[in-house]
Amino acid sequence: MVFSNPSFLYYFLPITLILYFITPMPNDSPRYRNLTLFVMSIIFYAWGEPSYVFLMAAQCVSAWFFGLLIERFRGRKASKAMMIVSACVSLSGLLFFKYTNFFITNINSLFSTEIPLISLLMPIGISFYTFQILSYTFDLYRGDTDVQRNPLYFSMYVTLFPQLIAGPIVRYVDVAREIKKREHSVARFAKGARRFIIGLGKKMLLANLFGELVAICKDSSERSVLFAWLYIIAFALQIYFDFSAYSDMAIGLGSILGFNFRENFDYPYIADSITDFWRRWHMSLSSWFRDYVYIPLGGNRVKALRFVLNIMVVWMLTGFWHGADWNFILWGGFFGVMLLIEKSFLSKALEKSIKPLRHIYVIVVVLISWVFFDAEGFGQSFTTIGRMFGAGVDSIAGKDALYYLWSYAIPLLLGIIGSTPLLKRFANSLSDNERSILTVLEPIVLLLILAASTAKMVNGSFNPFIYFRF
Repeated sequence: MVFSNPSFLYYFLPITLILYFITPMPNDSPRYRNLTLFVMSIIFYAWGEPSYVFLMAAQCVSAWFFGLLIERFRGRKASKAMMIVSACVSLSGLLFFKYTNFFITNINSLFSTEIPLISLLMPIGISFYTFQILSYTFDLYRGDTDVQRNPLYFSMYVTLFPQLIAGPIVRYVDVAREIKKREHSVARFAKGARRFIIGLGKKMLLANLFGELVAICKDSSERSVLFAWLYIIAFALQIYFDFSAYSDMAIGLGSILGFNFRENFDYPYIADSITDFWRRWHMSLSSWFRDYVYIPLGGNRVKALRFVLNIMVVWMLTGFWHGADWNFILWGGFFGVMLLIEKSFLSKALEKSIKPLRHIYVIVVVLISWVFFDAEGFGQSFTTIGRMFGAGVDSIAGKDALYYLWSYAIPLLLGIIGSTPLLKRFANSLSDNERSILTVLEPIVLLLILAASTAKMVNGSFNPFIYFRF
């Protein structure tokens, strides 16, 4: 089940909210509501993949049980052993379902063997809920959070449906207090509903439209510089509005249910360095790798060669997390190299340059990275990058490219403006009277967005979120 589906929006979600809010809270304890959330989250996940519910349940029980052992043996070597075993068990499902075929394919290529590939589908959201489980295990071992002795509470945290499928990666330490006690109010509900509808609109009215343009560019036989740039700009906007839309919807649903999920995006396309970009893009993932991989490896408090190794390990793992293919590893390695270049000498030059030049540098680098991310192989990615800069093209701007640029000019312009804080700054600059008018108009605008998004859902084809496949 996906958020951008009428079944979720007009059946599952209303029923869940009704059941949730009629569930009593004796002594302000949400324990019964936690049970309601757990049951509905299991139904949400089982809607599309009923067999894999048992895998997720096994992962929950395993991590909860080993968490008790980590706490019981605290201060002894056995505690570290339990942490390692728990992490290995948690990672085993991810490694098996997501990466087995990758390793088999490469072994077959290297050694000319004929090991058959497995035919199992990858469980949806396994990358996200595995990392959430690991965050609990690592934080518990380090003493950053208390052990959760209630298996229901822990399972509810892992399976919580708003962020279960595509993040943001919610760490246990960030919601531990709210699992035991959280606040509900009309204001929180309204704030969450607003955020959810905005996310829905970003997905249905913008991301899907850019996805159509991406598909057109891929299917076209025209080889022009303009078409190559049109394709990658459309993809950059698609992946931003698609993924940030899901995060908006998850954060909004969390607010409705009394949870405060961390932000996952902060206008990444206005960054003035690649370092800054990764402080703004998919913040829950980049901070996860920073805290649980980069810093334990020694971070930047090591010798130069070890520092280079740390950076490359973290970023190649980041790429590998996104997908079991070499293009994702190349994508992560590309960012690793760019970050090393910045930290070595480029950052000083960037600081001395004018801001527009820094932004252009980031946009060009990020657009090139998206070519690797979306490519089906090395050959295709380098061909596309070559065309962006005039290699292997028939023209600068062909008829098809000009036609589709003109046809999608308004959505592209809206997407570019919407990926910056310009609208937010404009709203903040308004006078009190003007803001009062906006307050009155806001519910009408939100209803229009909801109506338009619903129409798109009913009339359009199924278009899942990009990060579902990760």
